[in-house]
Amino acid sequence: MKKSPHYQQSSPSQGQATTEAPSKIARILEHLVTGGTLNRFDAEPLGDHCLNSTIAILANLHSLNFKRAPEKIPNRWGKPCRVVRYSLPEVEHSRALSILATLKRKTREE
Repeated sequence: MKKSPHYQQSSPSQGQATTEAPSKIARILEHLVTGGTLNRFDAEPLGDHCLNSTIAILANLHSLNFKRAPEKIPNRWGKPCRVVRYSLPEVEHSRALSILATLKRKTREE
């Protein structure tokens, strides 16, 4: 099997802003800090295919506390599927905004 060639992207010249997408963790945290809620299927369009792991990283490495609410939703065949809906309590918002700023800063530096 042939390997695809590696292309090196040129870095922006001085004075140009980068337009890098925020990390998966930053996208999820930004959604939750703006009052949104997510279950594993809601997180798919945000690029997260394993939301429970992302929440675990935010909880364990960044000391954020999340509200977890079990719910049943229909799967693609119409049968009930158990999932957890995550939200960020308002008391965590100031800490989350600080973490989000750090995550976005790290993305720009990379």
